[in-house]
This record gives sequence, structure tokens and C-alpha cells, in this order.
Amino acid sequence: MSDLNTVLPNESFDIPSIVQALRDVRLTSLEHRHRRNKPPKLPSRKSLQNVVDGLSAALFPNRLGAPGLKEEGVDYFVGFTLDTALRELNSQVQLELRYSADTEHDKTASVEAALNKTRLFAQVLPNIRRLLDTDLHAAFEGDPAAHSLDEVLVCYPGISAIIHYRLAHVLHKLGLPLIARIISELAHSATGIDIHPGATIGEGFFIDHGTGVVIGETAVIGRHVRLYQAVTLGAKRFPTDEHGQLVKGSERHPVLEDNVVIYAGATILGRITIGAGSVIGGNVWLTRSVPPNSQITQAKTQAITPEGATVDVAQ
Repeated sequence: MSDLNTVLPNESFDIPSIVQALRDVRLTSLEHRHRRNKPPKLPSRKSLQNVVDGLSAALFPNRLGAPGLKEEGVDYFVGFTLDTALRELNSQVQLELRYSADTEHDKTASVEAALNKTRLFAQVLPNIRRLLDTDLHAAFEGDPAAHSLDEVLVCYPGISAIIHYRLAHVLHKLGLPLIARIISELAHSATGIDIHPGATIGEGFFIDHGTGVVIGETAVIGRHVRLYQAVTLGAKRFPTDEHGQLVKGSERHPVLEDNVVIYAGATILGRITIGAGSVIGGNVWLTRSVPPNSQITQAKTQAITPEGATVDVAQ
């Protein structure tokens, strides 16, 4: 290993040799992936951030749109912003389809296919706005510190993460997992909330505080569920095939039924079901299903049924 404290002659950084060495490493990597002659062109994080910003402004023009926007100009602003965002999204969809087609040795990806997916996504935007309204109301009603819906929209990291998730989930369902994951990771980087776009989440979802929340790919969350910071909905184990490779796509994350509340630091693992109306206390570690209307506390690690019976849920 070279001495990092050695000063090169004439303050040269020997750029040509470093460029050559990096080229050798890069080409070797491409050869291993059988892509020496065609390096992959991936969707751009920066472009997708612009897309999300534009879509968010179109969904909530009076709060996330242009400053000083007048009522008579709202529809024009929404139309122009949507057109710009969807055109850029369409370009990114083309990149993902071409990348996937090359990866899977299938050359059927086309401009028309990308346009069809983008059009389908655009048609769902009104429903996304309706879902987000239920999320905003859940946050306002669930947090005594919230003074208005506007405050919730522009200030709460949980809402920002949910906006990203709602958009990404539709794209994931349209067969665009890479774009969907990039959008989710943009929110993850900004808020500390990690929601996989493959998760299924019902209306009226509220994440309070939010930092450190993790929601896995196959998690299913019902209506009017509330999570606090550092909650994990994860997998208990990672099954492998006969070759020792991870099995992809198995249902390995929890199911939360309607009106469940999970307090800070709780970890819920595996394909288990948390019954409707249950409350999971802080720092609980749970790997078994519990019936509806249960109360699980870290101290006792027990469930109290509606009839008052105590159910042992020890691991």
C-alpha cells in the first residue's frame, strides 16, 4: 500500500494512471455482468426528485406549489406542472424498461410501453390525493400538537414519507420497481422513514415523529393504523433455496389489521397478524400473532383479550 503522506513531484495527482486503473476495474465489473459493450443506463435520482416535487405541487398546489399562486391560476399551474413532471417521468420509465429488457434478455421494451404506464399512473393521481387527505386527517386528529392540516402537510416528516410511498406504490404495481424504490429511498434519506414501495397500506395512515420506522416489502397495513418512531415491521428470517440464494418475494412481513397502534421502538417480525384494535407497547419484541383488541406490553409480554383473559405471547 502506498504511503498516503508522500507528496508527489510537481504536486501531480497522477490522474492518467488512476483513470486507467478505474477503467480496468469498471470493465471487469461489466464483463462479470455480461454488459461490457452496453453499460446500463439507469433512472436518475435527481430527475425523479424533480418528478416527485412536481407531482406533490400538482396534488397540493396551494401549499406545495408556486409561492403567491392566485386562485384563478391554480388549474393552469396544475396542468403545466403535471405535464412537465409526467414527461420527465415517462423518460425515466423508458430507461427502466430498457434496462430491465436488457437485463432479462427481452427486447420488447418500447416508447409506447413507457407511455402507457405513465398514462396509467397519471389516471390514478386523483385517487392518490384522496388517500393522502385521509392520511392528513389521521395525523391532525392523532397528534394533539398539530394546529392545522396545513402544518401537518408542510412540516411532518411522516406525511412527506407517505406522499413518496403513495406515488411509489402505484409505480411498483405498474411493474417499475427500480423507479419506485428510488422514490422511496429519496424519502428515506430525507426523513429517516423507510417504507418499501411494495408494502400495502390502507387509508388514514399516521406515522408520528417517524425517525427509524421500517416497513418491509410484503407488510400489509389496514385502515387507520398509527406508528411511532423506531417501529420495525420486518422479516423474522430470510429463506434460501437449494443453492443458498435468498428466496425473493415471499410473504415475510407482518399484517396489521385496522385501528392498530404501535408505540415507539416496537419490533414486529415475520408473517404474523396483529388483530384489529390492538395496541403494541413501546420496545416490545413480537414474533407471534395476537388476537383483535389485544394490549401487548414490554414488561409482561402478554396479551389481554377483550374478555380480560391473559394470553402468553412469549417468544
